[in-house]
Amino acid sequence: MISDRVTIVAAALTHRLVAVTVDGVSMEPAFRDRDQVLVIRGAKPEVGRVVVVESPSDTHGWRQGPLTAKAAPSLVAQRHWMIKRVAALPGDPIPRRGVPALADVSGERVPDGMAVLLGDNRSASFDSREFGYFPLKRILGVVRLPSR
Repeated sequence: MISDRVTIVAAALTHRLVAVTVDGVSMEPAFRDRDQVLVIRGAKPEVGRVVVVESPSDTHGWRQGPLTAKAAPSLVAQRHWMIKRVAALPGDPIPRRGVPALADVSGERVPDGMAVLLGDNRSASFDSREFGYFPLKRILGVVRLPSR
């Protein structure tokens, strides 16, 4: 009976926590290729925090609908993900300077349900500079920074 409870708890944790291996240099120097991070699914993103977001299929968006908050880990593993830093959230001023894709958007504030996400390594990052807004519903979770 005790082992059944452990299995259930472990299964529940996999819906809330995801181990992710960084693939690429878009977040250098903060995160390097092959670094491993822990992502807290469903955690509220904040400006300055690092998130894992679903990568668009192309410059027009995604071919599949967003995953639900309780999607099975096997479904999460089937998607393509990127690691980025939150630059602005709904209601924040639109950071037009240095973000060409947002230079001519209407309004003064980031719209509801959207985020501006940027890679730390500007020269090697596909992010809001090219894509524009990312829907909040495409964010898998917030990276838990390791204690140093």
